[in-house]
Amino acid sequence: MSSTVWWEGVEKTRVLIAPDSGCGGGKPGELLTLRHPKSENGTCYLFNNGMLQEIQWFKQSYGSWFLGDYISQDGSLYMATPVDPVFILLPVFDQARMKKGDDPGKFRQLDEILFVEGYPDYQHLLSLAEKCMEIVCQTQEVGSMKFYRLDNSKVLAWLTCKVRCLKKTLPALDKNYAAQDEKQTLVDAVSIVGEYLKTEPWLKLLYDHLGLEFVDPVTKETNTETFPNAIENKMDYSNSSQEKANKKTGKPGKQTKQAKVETGSKNIRDMFSRACKKKC
Repeated sequence: MSSTVWWEGVEKTRVLIAPDSGCGGGKPGELLTLRHPKSENGTCYLFNNGMLQEIQWFKQSYGSWFLGDYISQDGSLYMATPVDPVFILLPVFDQARMKKGDDPGKFRQLDEILFVEGYPDYQHLLSLAEKCMEIVCQTQEVGSMKFYRLDNSKVLAWLTCKVRCLKKTLPALDKNYAAQDEKQTLVDAVSIVGEYLKTEPWLKLLYDHLGLEFVDPVTKETNTETFPNAIENKMDYSNSSQEKANKKTGKPGKQTKQAKVETGSKNIRDMFSRACKKKC
């Protein structure tokens, strides 16, 4: 894990757990604002040592951090977890090919594809895209120049592989998956992968390819604040929850005692949500 570091321009201290960059000098990496592949909302990612990571956060109702002689009032815990950059870049490459009807679209160079209006941080991913996007693209070389075009069949094959691998992994992560039938586990795997896919066309194509009945996913409410200021919305949510509790007890303004939480297994996915915003 990396030592305590501060990003330039960040006014408030937050606690972030992230892999050590291994570069020495306490270099923390870069915070990039990119579009979320499903919602298209501006979302904050950590780009560290050539690895793209999404920022997730967890917060209890009350808590603070003691950091040496400093106390951080925000008790949130932020975690940077690796994400496959193909998911993040898929919508950008899809839009860049300018596909119309049966026309497969145009071949374009990476610097053109990653020029996304309003999101200059995509330019940081040029070398990463060059390494990872051939798996879902057709390529052509003209002299020293290389051109890319997204290929639907390659995308579908790659998504299917992702789902199959996840289906094998889930029973080992959660005993509830091990107890259910394989088809339901497959549906759950598609649902998890679907959190990074637009319904049209990829998610529907994936359901159809796997022979599953398409179920329109319920879009989860996501936090609209960004790292490191995501806590503000969380505080609003906590206050709103407290007001609802007060109304039920008929004692507005008075905090109610929280019921003791039973110890038991929880789905780890329910403990985290992504921190995102229109800008970092």
